[in-house]
Amino acid sequence: MKYPMILLLSLLLNLSCAQTQTPTSRPITSVSADELKNVVLLDVRTPEEYAQGHLDNSLNINWFDTDFAQQVEGIDKDEIIYVYCKVGGRSAKAQQKLQSLGYKNVVNLEGGYDAYKQKK
Repeated sequence: MKYPMILLLSLLLNLSCAQTQTPTSRPITSVSADELKNVVLLDVRTPEEYAQGHLDNSLNINWFDTDFAQQVEGIDKDEIIYVYCKVGGRSAKAQQKLQSLGYKNVVNLEGGYDAYKQKK
């Protein structure tokens, strides 16, 4: 009798926690322009790539910069951060780095800027 009750309690706890978490990744094509106004939008491409086109109101911090971790320190760790790159590889690495630095709500925008441009 004790074991099933513990199992049920554990299951309910897991379900309630899962519903309150920010997703860790989303297709960039599923994000609305209005939604982007309410998050920190982080473009981790090179300045040259950024200059060729980027999402409005995005902050450009180059993933390849040796001081990437120091550059992101100005972002509040409780903010929701949407991170993107060209196709999704660098942004996934940047997401992991940000999470390791204590950022709680980091979402990788899968497909990157290339997928966003194709959607337009």
